Amino acid sequence: MSIPTDLEILNTVYRLYYSSYVSFEGSDETRGSKIYVPVDCRKIANELRVDADIVFGRLYYHLDKKYGYKREDGSSVHLFAIKVGKDANCVNFPLMSSVLAGLRQERGRFWIGTVIAILALIVSSVSLTVSITQMENSNKSMQTTAEAASV
Repeated sequence: MSIPTDLEILNTVYRLYYSSYVSFEGSDETRGSKIYVPVDCRKIANELRVDADIVFGRLYYHLDKKYGYKREDGSSVHLFAIKVGKDANCVNFPLMSSVLAGLRQERGRFWIGTVIAILALIVSSVSLTVSITQMENSNKSMQTTAEAASV
């Protein structure tokens, strides 16, 4: 069992709760706010095949501290809030979507750099092989010329 990355956790939350986020209407009584969507840490954990406390801890202790912020008026904007009105364990969906987009972009940049490095290594290896082969062929032709000259 591997520990899920921030990207994997947020991708899972997005996938499981996007439809709930977009289907909210002002008169909807399923939750108190459109922005804060209640999430089930057990459901997310089952998808990721980890313990629910790992998911809760990552959302609350790590991701909220990393991406939540304070406004100029002193109020806090949380990525993950334990309680929003009557709702428990809520994710600030627009903020989470922004964080997720940034993490996806970082992953893309990483893979582009990695692919370029691998291609450069392949080109270098081929170039070295060609150089060595040409040098060996050049040495053989020089030996043949030297043998012919001594005869």
